This record gives sequence, C-alpha cells and structure tokens, in this order.
Amino acid sequence: MDELTEYHRQLMAEIQGDADAMGLITSEAFLEKIADVLDEAGEVTSLSQCYYEGKFGSKAVQVDAYAWDPTDEEGVLSVVICDLALSEQPQSIDKTEISRLLKRLVEFVVAAKTRDFRENLEETSNGFVLSDLIARAWKQINKIKLILVTNRINKSRTDAQSVGAIGGIPVTSNVWDLPRIHRFVSSGQTREDLVVDFAETFGEPVPVLKASYDGAPFESYIAVIPGAQLAEIYEKWGARLLEANVRSFLQARNKVNRGIRDTIRDDPNMFFSYNNGLTATAESVEIADIGEGLFLMSASNFQIVNGGQTTASIHAARKLAPEQLKDVFVQMKLTVVPSEKAEDIVPLISQFANSQNKVNAADFFANHPFHVRIEEFSRRILAPSGDEGYRETKWFYERARGQFADERGRRSIGDRKKFDAEFPRSQFFTKTDLAKFENSYRCLPHEVSLGAQKNFGKLAQLVGADWEKKKDSYDEVWFKRLIAKAIIFRNLEKLVPQQEWYAGGYRANIVTYALAKIVHDADQKQKLLDLDRVWALQRVPSNLERACLAAAQAANAVITNPPSGIRNMSEWAKKQACWADLAKRPVDYGEDFWESLIDPAEAQAATRSARQARQLTSGIEAQREVVVQGADYWKSLLEFGKSIRKLTVKEQGILRACAQLPHRIPSEKQSLAALAIADKLEQFYPKDS
Repeated sequence: MDELTEYHRQLMAEIQGDADAMGLITSEAFLEKIADVLDEAGEVTSLSQCYYEGKFGSKAVQVDAYAWDPTDEEGVLSVVICDLALSEQPQSIDKTEISRLLKRLVEFVVAAKTRDFRENLEETSNGFVLSDLIARAWKQINKIKLILVTNRINKSRTDAQSVGAIGGIPVTSNVWDLPRIHRFVSSGQTREDLVVDFAETFGEPVPVLKASYDGAPFESYIAVIPGAQLAEIYEKWGARLLEANVRSFLQARNKVNRGIRDTIRDDPNMFFSYNNGLTATAESVEIADIGEGLFLMSASNFQIVNGGQTTASIHAARKLAPEQLKDVFVQMKLTVVPSEKAEDIVPLISQFANSQNKVNAADFFANHPFHVRIEEFSRRILAPSGDEGYRETKWFYERARGQFADERGRRSIGDRKKFDAEFPRSQFFTKTDLAKFENSYRCLPHEVSLGAQKNFGKLAQLVGADWEKKKDSYDEVWFKRLIAKAIIFRNLEKLVPQQEWYAGGYRANIVTYALAKIVHDADQKQKLLDLDRVWALQRVPSNLERACLAAAQAANAVITNPPSGIRNMSEWAKKQACWADLAKRPVDYGEDFWESLIDPAEAQAATRSARQARQLTSGIEAQREVVVQGADYWKSLLEFGKSIRKLTVKEQGILRACAQLPHRIPSEKQSLAALAIADKLEQFYPKDS
C-alpha cells in the first residue's frame, strides 16, 4: 500500500469516526477537518460551514462553506464546495468535473446578488444567511476565490487560476485534493505550484546583482522590481506570498499604509528613495545571463518575509492610481534557501528583517523555545492511566507540521503498533489546537472564533510578551494542566452535537464559549476548575461535564440569537460583545459543580509541591552526572578554565570539590552549578578537541 493510499484509508476512518461521534454527516465531518488545514495554510481565515444546494432558474447552485473578513482591506470572499468520494481507494477527478462543481459556486454568488433569489429563501436558512451577506458586502468585495476540497486526486495541476469575473470582480479557482491535503498534513508543504515566472507570466525578467560569494551558505541577490509587476504577482497569489512573513503568520493585519499610498499617487518617482523595499526568499531560482547582466527568470516558493505592507499597498494602488504604478520601483533582497533548511533559516531572516519595526512575538515560530519545551514535555511526560484506562500514554505535541506522520511513518509495522499505543491519535495536538485550548480557558472565545491562525496570533502575543519574564511558569505543571484543558475541550466537542437543543452548526463557537463560561463563572466565585484532577483521571468528572453542557446550552442560545441588525451568527460569535452577553448570563450548574471547584491557594500549593519535587529530582540527576564524569574530567576542566581565565574564584572552588571524587561527593546544589560551568566553558573548547 503506497503512502497516499494509506493516508486516504486513515483519513476516511477518522472522518467516519468523527461523524459518528459528533452526529454529523460524513461530508460535514470531512469539511470540518479540512477547515483547519485551509486556515493554517493561509488559504482562508475562519471558515464557516454553510451548506446550501438548490436551483436558481435552470442553474444548479451549491455552497458548503465560506470565509469573509469585513475588516480585511484585501476584500477577499472565499466560497467552498466539498466533494467527498466514499470509496476505499483514492479516486481521480478530471478537469470537466472540477469545472462543473466550481460552476455551482459561481451560480450561487451570481444568484445571491438578486433579490428574487433571496426573497424565496427562508430567512433562517444557510442559503439566505450567506446570500444576504454577499449582497450587503458586495461593494467591499475585491476578489472572489472559488475553492474545491476533495478526497479525490486532481489530474490537472492548477492553482490560483484566474477564471474571469463576476460583476467586474476578479475570480480565481483553487483545488485542494487528496495529495495536496496529504502534503500539508505530513510536512506543511502546500506550495509546490507557487512558482513565480517573472519572464513568461509576469511580463519580463527582473535584473539582479549577485550579492553572495562563491561557496557562501546561501545565494543572495539584489534586485529592483517594477511596482506594476509586483502588484500583478500579488493579484494572483495574494497572502500566500506572505506565509513566511512574521506579520502575516501572526495575522497582525494593520490598515494599509496611507503614506505608501500617498507616495504612489502624488510622487511615484520618489517611491524607491522613500521605501525600505522587500526582503524575500525562494527555494530555488532560475538566473540567466543574457549579455546585459543577470536576470531573475523564475523563483520557486517565492516568499516575501518583510515588506508585506508595501506589497499590499502597491496592490491596492493598482485600482486607485493604476497610471502611477509605471513609475514605481521597489528594491528587493532575495535569498535562496533550500526547502530542507527553510524551517530554521526563513524565520530568522523574517525576524531580523522586521526588527526595525517592533513585532510582538516576532520569533514565535515552531523553533521558539516555548514550542520546543512543550514538545519535550509531550515526548517525556506519561499521562496517568486514569480510572478507565489500563496503561500510561503520552500526548504528542506537533510543534512543526508533519512531525507526527514522520515519527510514525519511519517505524516498522511492529514499532508503529507500539507508537500508536504510546501516542494514541486522539492525544495528538498542534500549535493551533494548543491556542484553542489555552485561549478558551483565558476567556477569549471571541478570539478563538476568529479562526486558527488569528487565534494563534493572539496566543503568540500573550505568551511572547511574558516569556522572558515568566518562562519558568511554563513548566511540567503548566503542561499537565494544558492537557486537562484539552480533555475538557475535546469532550465538549463530542457531546455538543448529541444534545437535543443543538440544531446544527456553530459547534466550534459553542465549545470555546462554554469552556470560557465555566472558567469565568468559577472565577467570579474566586474559585478554579480542578485541572489536576482532570489530568489524574484523564477524563472529565461527571459534575464538571454536566456544568460544561449547561454552559454550552447557554452559549448556543446567545450565539444563535444575535441582536437586532446582525443576521450572521458566525460573525456575531467573533465579537467581544457576544462574549460579554454570555459572561453576564446566569447559568444553573447544580451544587455539585461548585463543590468540585478549588481555591487558588490550593492550586498554587500543588504547583509549589510539584516544582519542589522536580527540583529535587533535577538535583539528584545532576549529582549522578557529576559522579559519572569522574574526578579526572573535573580536574581537566578546572585547568582549562583557569588557562583561559574564564573562571571566577567561586567557580574554581566548585570544580575543585568535584575533582575530589570519589572521596567526597559534591552536594546537589554544587552539582547543578558544576554542570552549568561545564556548559559555559564548552564554547571555548578548541575546534579540533
């Protein structure tokens, strides 16, 4: 069985399992699973399911989901259609079938603009909600994206393809098929088709100067790119050009810079002098020497890591001052970073390129110490078997996309069974999952409702801002309590669709609001949820589960009954006012819920006790390592440190104490200090030692 077939089998099993557990039809479960993929990949922001199928005249119309952010000046409306083939083996889909499905989306958008279509729909129906939104927002829409998601294999490799216009608004189409979904899930790679062909597709090659010496770690070039060409490239690829950009990654979308716009409109000849330009990366480039110097012909996986606002502003000027763009030129620094080094190098280029303008949590990527620490905990800390289990397991944290699949895939069939037992798939979670659990508990359900990446950006700001001050607080106790939050959150995800009051839709909003509500109401009584008990049991106690469902019912009532003038419930759930409404609403939890809560002092005592036990263990481990190294090692380290004059008097005394082994065993405190001294001196070792 090849890798793609195995992935398809696993995907279908998960979808069917989710559908059964959550009371969804199979296509809904599939789309719900893919929604986070599309969000994390930068394809859409905060996808909302909105199934509608019908006729408008003789035309078949259909839509399964949409994404629209009225605060985003790019004005992109994304409409999604789902195609799920219920077969054991992956099936193929041809261009004709793709066109037929995408045409249904087109016809829905066209119909949504007409009053006749809207007036024939029930006002509470999905079709009316979305068509009403489209009609109201039409003047703000600058681009329409048609997206097909399917578990079939697309034989016609096209991406971000222009397919004309609707009412003067440009339309592009995109297909997320089985191989593309698999690429993202297994490695985070979605962009194999993002090749910017400057020479063929975008008018002309770009003249460049080589800025790196032969044998340098990376190729580098300096270029000057015409503004009109840059605007055209951005028109095709949009925010996907900015996926590696810190600001794009953290979804910190500010208003388009008015100063840049004014310069383009009033003084385009001075744009080059006034603007700092772009910093870009590519996995590979085609450079041609055509007699007049070097020219950039094409770039594979071209990414703008600094200058996203400049690019978006130039793109906006394409409409506002198109005649001025011919006089606009932008400086660009381009570094070629092979794919195998991109994860480590591109974030650093982005971080340092953005350093002249402060960016909150600029380095909060997969290699940030926070993520590395959580990953280390997840590989080491055993979760209790609880009162319903029979063996200890672990929770697998995937700090970099594809780690879980890679760890499992490189094992033999026999070892995979051991891996699956140690790391059950139900105990696998990603960075954006972590952000959902944590920000729900921090009573920010309206932020969680904004979508995976925007919510992750919020967590990045919160954690990144206090990491240097309070990094020690993100310890094993914090990790265990994080898992307890995950257990509560995921239990609610399963239970909500089974409730009589649940009418379908908005499950994700209801879950985050419900968790936030019980935390908020406990806090009002100066109490806390007993997360340590949830960790110990590895399940939600029945009294807490009942309270969660009571909060979920209240959340459902608030979300599905927005104030007058607001028709779109998904948009209502993204507003702080929605959370304020639920926060003040009384909920009858039952006395046993209040009795299950704990005092903050009790939680703090448990934290102190756990940290003291860990410090003791660390001291014993340090002492053991000092003994294993032996007296000769510590004597030689002492002499080396003295020879390069890098030891204080106190540090020399500690090393002398270790050098008296085995006649005298250093204390735990001395042992910890000795290992720290060894780490400090390591950087001064001769290179050939």
